[in-house]
Amino acid sequence: MTDTPAPARDYRDTVFLPKTDFPMKAGLAAKEPAILERWAKLGIYDRLREQRLGRERFILHDGPPYANGDIHMGHAMNKVLKDIIVRSQSLMGKDAPYVPGWDCHGLPIEWKVEEAYRAKKLNKDDVPVDQFRAECRAYAEKWVAVQKGEFERLGVMGDWADPYLTMKYEAEATIVGELLKFAESGQLYRGAKPVMWSPVEKTALAEAEVEYEDIVSTQIDVAFEIVDAPNAPELVGAHAVIWTTTPWTIPVNQALSYGPEIEYALVDLGYNAGVVGMASLEAELANHPFRNLWDKQFIVASALVPSFEARLREELKRISAPLAGGSTYGVWASVVKTIRGADLADATARHPMHALGGFFAKPRPFLPGSFVTTDAGTGLVHMSPDHGEDDFELCKQYGIDPVFAVDGAGMYRADWAWLGGQGSVINKKFVAADGPICTDLRATGALLAASDDFKHSYPHSWRSKAKVIFRATPQWFIPMDAPSPSPLRGEGRGEGQPSSAAPGTAPHPSPLPDGEREPDGNGATLREIALDAIAATTWIPARAENRITSMVQGRPDWVISRQRAWGVPIALFVDRTTGQYLNDPAVNARIVAAFRENGADAWYADGHQALLGPDYDLADYEVVKDILDVWFDSGCTHVFTVEARYGEGTRANLYLEGSDQHRGWFQSSLLESCGTRGRAPYDAVLTHGFALDGQGRKMSKSLGNVVDPLKIIGESGADILRMWVASTDYFDDVKIGKEVLATASDAYRKLRNTFRYMLGALEGFDDSERVAVSDMPELERYVLHRLGMIDTELRQAAEAYEFNRYTRLLTDFANEDLSAFFFDIRKDSLYCDATGDVKRRAYRTVLDVLFHALVRYAAPVLCFTAEEVWQARFPSDDSSVHYLEWPSLPSLDADDVVGSKWREIRELRVAVTEAIEPLRREKTVRSSLEAEVTVPSMLLDADALAEAFIVAKVTQGDAVTVTRTDFHKCGRCWRHLPEVSVDGELCDRCEEVVAHA
Repeated sequence: MTDTPAPARDYRDTVFLPKTDFPMKAGLAAKEPAILERWAKLGIYDRLREQRLGRERFILHDGPPYANGDIHMGHAMNKVLKDIIVRSQSLMGKDAPYVPGWDCHGLPIEWKVEEAYRAKKLNKDDVPVDQFRAECRAYAEKWVAVQKGEFERLGVMGDWADPYLTMKYEAEATIVGELLKFAESGQLYRGAKPVMWSPVEKTALAEAEVEYEDIVSTQIDVAFEIVDAPNAPELVGAHAVIWTTTPWTIPVNQALSYGPEIEYALVDLGYNAGVVGMASLEAELANHPFRNLWDKQFIVASALVPSFEARLREELKRISAPLAGGSTYGVWASVVKTIRGADLADATARHPMHALGGFFAKPRPFLPGSFVTTDAGTGLVHMSPDHGEDDFELCKQYGIDPVFAVDGAGMYRADWAWLGGQGSVINKKFVAADGPICTDLRATGALLAASDDFKHSYPHSWRSKAKVIFRATPQWFIPMDAPSPSPLRGEGRGEGQPSSAAPGTAPHPSPLPDGEREPDGNGATLREIALDAIAATTWIPARAENRITSMVQGRPDWVISRQRAWGVPIALFVDRTTGQYLNDPAVNARIVAAFRENGADAWYADGHQALLGPDYDLADYEVVKDILDVWFDSGCTHVFTVEARYGEGTRANLYLEGSDQHRGWFQSSLLESCGTRGRAPYDAVLTHGFALDGQGRKMSKSLGNVVDPLKIIGESGADILRMWVASTDYFDDVKIGKEVLATASDAYRKLRNTFRYMLGALEGFDDSERVAVSDMPELERYVLHRLGMIDTELRQAAEAYEFNRYTRLLTDFANEDLSAFFFDIRKDSLYCDATGDVKRRAYRTVLDVLFHALVRYAAPVLCFTAEEVWQARFPSDDSSVHYLEWPSLPSLDADDVVGSKWREIRELRVAVTEAIEPLRREKTVRSSLEAEVTVPSMLLDADALAEAFIVAKVTQGDAVTVTRTDFHKCGRCWRHLPEVSVDGELCDRCEEVVAHA
């Protein structure tokens, strides 16, 4: 029989390990819908309004997405960011309502309904307008319901039971009422100007409805023969050369423009093809119009002669057979003389198609243009007032009006002498170098060069993806530079006031192109009021102010009319004799009342005489059929949402959208409010960038790189997506992909584990265990000090809407200050000290403070997880973490601030950890508990430092050094201590705790 040592006792049942049912694995995709259901039963949004009633209000006014299709990543990013801001403002004690909204009118919805028609081989124009509008309304209602569910699934809290919709009758009545304010104050006119026009959708487009794509266009050089030049008679018979990338505008040319300060060269042309090819080239060109060029003289800007030669050289190559022997073609321009641009004043040329007579036989005057440059082309610009802003403005000065030769479908009108009934002008084959335009010009000898190879950026309809054109059509405009009614200029006006002019007497331009006139007034212009409002607004980031300022400074008059059916009609009656719109407040009031009762459909019913009333005869008036630009609709949302719900004159604290809205909603809202109220509808504007794929590319179905937010939610949960949004530098474009989401998931996991640890460590905690701050150890006071600093920084970040900084502060504090430092040091006390020990009680007291603070800080970002955490500790049928306000932290006396001292201790702790690591790798020690260290300064007593460094012993020396301890290991707390004589026995502390267990 041999003696064997008794087995070591297992002390695990005496250690106070954290206990919690809160799972490490989140399972958000399954849990979040249940939390949403709980919030719905609680009526959390309405209850929060009740709780915050009377508090300072914070209004983030929602920019309306189109009710069209499932949400995409841009929607998700935008709505989550808004929700984080609204929740953070509520956390800071404010009443922060959020009313979501939708843009329900306009082309995107019409286009989808028309697609369904086209699939059935139906034409929208054959469908009664009331039926078509009803189908558009039904389509919008369907997608409002779908998107509402998707936005709620993101955790966005708001008034989902009563969102604003631009197609609600009250909204439509308000929109038309705002339009009529502009009309009553004289800030509205109808005139013909070139606007961006979609031949596919047959309507004018706003800048915000256009996107630019790189395309390859046909470029041509065309010669116009000079027939008169009083300041330079030697130019008569020479040919002025223009260059353009829109050949289809040549049939509508009415003038040529020059730069008065530009030097122009009169040149002769010559060519060769080397010795080998000259004879064959001469023979080949004998019957080609190109041969006639050598008998003519041409005028181009001196600086552009080389590029002109190069284009002719390429043309010669295209029309001639390849040369043998490697010879090359040569084209040169010999300068006969130079002239100043001003010498072209009063000169005239004839159109290349002058033989057609009529319009084409009229002389084309040379006009001085400040926009003419020598950057490209020939330094001479052909003018078509129908199809260019500069063209229109310059020709207008000289009495040259548009001729409206191109119809809404992009076809030349049937009676046009050249190419009548042909097109479309956006058809690539029609405008190509071998198309009918170039073929006819070539036959006259006027086409010098034509090639289908010019690469440039060009506007396209963002909906149909088809090219747009500039086209002069009669449209309704709000003028930017006409004096506004003087009462508009002022601080914080609530509602715009109508003009004091008698009803119907305000002078107004004719609807015809030659009848334009600015409205009377003696106030500042809309542009000036808007620029002042921009300067008075806070722009986040600050660079956004320069962007919108430059846009408003350079923008043309606001074209508010669209030639479509689904929208709010421009409810005006135009006198058939004078061309003036009827300006009668009584009539306007009846229109608004009819819209309020029956919606905008009232304008399409047979009740116009009733709207006019007994004083007017419908036969004397044109009923305007155009609808409003949807940007005017959305520009009015502040009226029927913010002012209607919170009082006349109320403005939003914040507008928040993507950076593209500087030319969209931010601007339309600004102009609408400045035109009717004399100020901006917002105090501050925040713009975020776009969501790109993981490689920084724009998402598109063709690239197959679309990241679907609904898929992420279904797989990982909305809180992961929210974590990503809050972690990005969203003031710029942001990336999202597998790697980016993995980073967000990792950050989320660490924060969740922090909460899980605190829940377990606080199991059974109550107020009887609480320790006063003055009685706490230094470490606890230091952590409270750090919490106070973080609290201040978090609040500053929330107030500045910098949630990237906010989230980083929160996660860094949880990971570095708590998990890697405070929790690490105090786990020994938590597990092994007696439950009544002051240090352990102090630790748990601070954990309770940390819990209450961190769960609140996390709630705006991780709205689902914060609720789960709160309910795990404080389960209740009617409570919510989102009812809570910003934490109130324990105060620290000024002489109790230990931050500086503990910063040094932490730095020393890092040095000690780094010194231990080589011994751990060499397996000299298995854990830091087996190490004895020397340090150059003893900032605490030896035992306290050993506890902070989690080592066996600390002594003072010249530098940080590490050796393996000779102390034995306590069988319960695993610390190596001098009083333990044999591994496995208990240290003095553990022996006492076990004895009194």
